[in-house]
Amino acid sequence: MTIQELMNKRAKAFEAMKTFLDTRTNEDGTMSAVDAETYDRMEQDIQALTDQINRQQRLEDAERRLNNPINNPILGQPGANGEEEPKSITGTKQYAADMLQAFRTQFRNITDALNEGTDSQGGYLVPDEWDARLIETLEDENIMRRLGTVIPTSGEHKIPIVASKPAAAWIDEGEALTFPQQPTFGQKTLDAHKLHVAVKITEELLYDNAYNLEVRIPVMFAQAIANAEEDKFLTGNGTGEPTGIFDATSGGTSVGDAVAMSSNAIIDLEYALRRPYRKKAAFLMADATVASVRKLKDTTNGAYIWQPSYQAGEPDRLLGYPLYTSPYAPTNKVAFGDYSYYNIGDRGRRSFQILRELFAGNGMVGFVSKQRVDGILTLQEAVQILSLT
Repeated sequence: MTIQELMNKRAKAFEAMKTFLDTRTNEDGTMSAVDAETYDRMEQDIQALTDQINRQQRLEDAERRLNNPINNPILGQPGANGEEEPKSITGTKQYAADMLQAFRTQFRNITDALNEGTDSQGGYLVPDEWDARLIETLEDENIMRRLGTVIPTSGEHKIPIVASKPAAAWIDEGEALTFPQQPTFGQKTLDAHKLHVAVKITEELLYDNAYNLEVRIPVMFAQAIANAEEDKFLTGNGTGEPTGIFDATSGGTSVGDAVAMSSNAIIDLEYALRRPYRKKAAFLMADATVASVRKLKDTTNGAYIWQPSYQAGEPDRLLGYPLYTSPYAPTNKVAFGDYSYYNIGDRGRRSFQILRELFAGNGMVGFVSKQRVDGILTLQEAVQILSLT
């Protein structure tokens, strides 16, 4: 079944669930035990369809990336070699081939090309082609890398912030100028926190390479890194890790005391965000929280405030705004805002290192990938946080 067919099926199931809820709810807003059990099954079916749609989309994205060859345009003057001189050693095909050969030989066969690509800490820089795949996987897996602003940094990156703006004042003709309010400026800093992922690979797999290691290894590393990043981009406290948007001190602005989930609470959250930020705003919450949101209706017209996506690649919507979910978002909080004000700082290049002796006794080889990254919300008012009881 195609993604579009699954989405159409989910849309029909959602309409049936709404009709069932409208017709089987008593005057006091309750259901009989039998009807409640039936409704729960309908909701589970919709969630199962949603999970299948997400899995199918990830699979099709992965197949498209793997089957789409990288076309390099001819940029240099035609010559005998027919190739443009690479900008760096890590951009050559030879470097990528030598890196794979080094994996197979447990890094015993180190070429001059690899030695040129050794970083200051003894690891080997990721080949450019692998690094591009890694970035692509991070953007696909990590919701905050899609919504936030990624900034490559080479050192501590200071971001200027306008703390207060000048105010205008009316004056009569010929009257002296007044300065009712002076602009003030602050700054926030993107640092670099180290993140690593380690894997063990059997010697037989390295020797045979029956599973296309040059594709699988970057994907395995990227998925693990993306999960760890997304967790801290949402819930990190800034100590040895990025500062998340749900952080109580430096994250988004709280709209007030915790309240019960209701359509009025979601609407209040929408209008707690200032109008300029609502132009590109979206909701962000945990999957478990969406289950409660699906049942909510607008108190003025009785329409459901959550609407499923009817087109592949488009997010579900809440009050007309895109709705994104993350397994790392707190279940008792809902975020609404413009996440482009969340800045992600990538420091330097990713690197590989080999653990030769640690797993030698059981015929395995360990590999470590490292990166340095930070993240912080530059304007707290750009994201509003609703706390739930």
